[in-house]
Amino acid sequence: MQTVKIYGNVVMQPSGLDGRLPVFVFPQSLTFYVADQTTHKQIVTLYNPYDFRISYSVLCNNPSCFTVDSPKGFVRAKCSLDIIITRINLSLSDASDRDRFRIQISEDEKRQVLGKKDVPAVLLSGTPEPRSGSDSDQFESVRAPTHHGAVGGAIGSQLLPQQRQQPFGTYQGSTGPSLVLVAAAVVCLVGLLMPTEGDQTPTRIPSYLHLNSNIKIVIAYVLGLLTYALLRAG
Repeated sequence: MQTVKIYGNVVMQPSGLDGRLPVFVFPQSLTFYVADQTTHKQIVTLYNPYDFRISYSVLCNNPSCFTVDSPKGFVRAKCSLDIIITRINLSLSDASDRDRFRIQISEDEKRQVLGKKDVPAVLLSGTPEPRSGSDSDQFESVRAPTHHGAVGGAIGSQLLPQQRQQPFGTYQGSTGPSLVLVAAAVVCLVGLLMPTEGDQTPTRIPSYLHLNSNIKIVIAYVLGLLTYALLRAG
C-alpha cells in the first residue's frame, strides 16, 4: 500500500460540533511511544452511518511528523474505512501537545464540508505501561467435545451451526432498535423543535421551555449519536 505524505499546515480550531453532520471516528485520540515501534503506526476507523456516500479528507497541523496512507477518499453508505497513520518523526522536541488530525467529510463529489472531527495525537517517551497479570492469565488450548454420529467420532472441518460467522453489523436475535434509544431520540427531536431563547417570534410555549443555542447544539450532537445507534440496531 502506497504511503502519501500530508502537505501544508492547517490552523486548527477548538474541537467541538463543527458542521451540520457528526463525524464518527475511533479511537478519539492517538498516543505514540518513542521506544515502542508497535505504536508508531496506528489505525483510525471512519464510520459512515448515513444513507449516502461521503468523501473525506485528513488534515494535520504538524504534517512533517506524520504520514497517512489515504489522506483523501470516500466511504460508502453504512460502511467503515480504516485509515493508517504513521509517526515518522520521533523527536520529542518536534512534538507538541497540540498535535492533532482533522477529519472532514462532505457529500460525495461536493466541496461543501458537512462535518469535522479533531483527533489529538500525543508522543510520549518510553513504552506503554504493561498490564498487570498473574499466572492465572496464562491460557492453553482445550479439546473439543466428541460429537457422536460423525464419521470416526469427529466432525472434521465442517462447522457447527453456532460457529457460522455473521457479517459485520448484523446481530443474531436482533428484534430492532431499543425502545429506550427511540424514546431518547424523540426527546432530542422535541428539544430541537422548542423555541430558541431570545427569539421574538410569538409562541404559546412558556418562556422557561425556551432553550439557548448551546443546549440545542449539544442536543443535535446527541441526536446524531442516537441516529447512528438506531441505524446499527436496525
